[in-house]
Amino acid sequence: MAGSVMRFVRIRCLLSFVGLCLCLLGTQAPADEPKPIGSRRELFVDRFLIERLTNARLQLHEPRDEGGVLRMDKPWEGPHAGYSTVIRDGERWLMYYRGISKLGLDGSEHERACLAESRDGITWTKPELGLFEFAGSKANNIVLANAAPVTHNFCPMLDSKPGVPKDERFKAVGGTGDKLFAFVSADGIGWKRLRDEPILSKADVPFQHIHLFDSQNLAFWSESEQTYVCYFRVWDGLRRIARSTSSDFRQWTPAVLMQQLHDDGESGPQPAPAEHLYTNQTSPYFRAPHIYVATAARFFEGRQVVSAEQAKSLNINPQFYQDTSDSVFMTSRGGNVYDRTFLEGHIKPGIGLRNWVSRTNYPALNFVQTGPTEMSFYINHDYASPTAHLRRYSLRLDGFASIRAGAAGGELLTKPFTFSGDALMVNFATSAGGGLRFELQDADGKPLPGYSLSDCRELIGNELDRVVEWNKSPTVTPHVGKSVRLRCVLKDADLFAIQFVKAR
Repeated sequence: MAGSVMRFVRIRCLLSFVGLCLCLLGTQAPADEPKPIGSRRELFVDRFLIERLTNARLQLHEPRDEGGVLRMDKPWEGPHAGYSTVIRDGERWLMYYRGISKLGLDGSEHERACLAESRDGITWTKPELGLFEFAGSKANNIVLANAAPVTHNFCPMLDSKPGVPKDERFKAVGGTGDKLFAFVSADGIGWKRLRDEPILSKADVPFQHIHLFDSQNLAFWSESEQTYVCYFRVWDGLRRIARSTSSDFRQWTPAVLMQQLHDDGESGPQPAPAEHLYTNQTSPYFRAPHIYVATAARFFEGRQVVSAEQAKSLNINPQFYQDTSDSVFMTSRGGNVYDRTFLEGHIKPGIGLRNWVSRTNYPALNFVQTGPTEMSFYINHDYASPTAHLRRYSLRLDGFASIRAGAAGGELLTKPFTFSGDALMVNFATSAGGGLRFELQDADGKPLPGYSLSDCRELIGNELDRVVEWNKSPTVTPHVGKSVRLRCVLKDADLFAIQFVKAR
């Protein structure tokens, strides 16, 4: 039976990839057409701008574990709390997550949405909201209850679409059992149904599937695509991700299956390995919203580390120790393609057997800035255990990945692009003995006068926003709107992002 399922999965992946290639052949601009990046910040998380790397590589960066921030220790939360979402709304941070007081079927009346609050994204508290009763008391942080099956995976968003009504500033999706419902709120605390009917259902998924929506599903307003997008879970023998779009959050397009492509820089885009992705956690990166980042939970069914005796001694639910899970990092620039530049794990299970059980290490949705140079995201730990909690992880701003060269030095050459702005600003880090220099070239790869490598002042240090300077040419204004390439020679250094900006 397992062999038949895997053969079916491989055939489905191959057919999907063939269809994607045919689509791309019919819609892509010619390879030498310059990419218009304007004044957007471009991160080196994929090969969008990369023509060639010489003695350099794309490097995925490991987040730093900053410690636990929230214990799931209340009776209405329980050891199976999860499916978390973090939203920054001005000076307040909101964290939503599922609580389960009695484990049973997905979408039961024992599931509820809980809320934690913060003023800095680092220290979190559980407010007494007084909204819903549990065990005879309203002294709790339950933000939504008695709304099954929506509370199985209730996932809010802060709507950034211009002109959105005040009472719909917050929106949320939730549901399972082949129906996905929408809720709205003015403040993120008092919620009501957008309408009685689901916004998506089995009829909106025109491809083969076994289960729908039985995980954390999410939605957001896409500034770059000018539409709402919804990413949700499907299961056709493999846990996968689908996508639908909407102009008004009410009527949604027929779903399409997301493709995962891996480009090693030599063979061109190829299908990524078929893996179970439990949650997708896709969101626009707040400093470059045209790039969606996804920290998807990767699930290895039957890959067991913890023995029955060990699970019993640690008081781990006996239903949840025979699998393992971690997370992977993906990106998308819209449409139905995820870029799996990095196939390795992003958040790897830590030391201790509680980190090696089913459905632990699942990331919360969204990255938030928690300091002048830092952003954070959050990971569920110790699932199905009395010590279940959330931990905070940090990265430098733009620091998901970089172009990296070692002590021997290396080079990056970009594809042709056009830009707007007066200066080139970069996010970079070097060792004390390392450095970077940049060269602006024409579309054919010839150095532009005044912008050659020898004209560039070497960059040494560790900065988020440093302007590149050429001795003879203080600005890049003469080449605005023209097709150019960028060459970067770097030694013992990382280049995280570039952006053409107005001169300060």
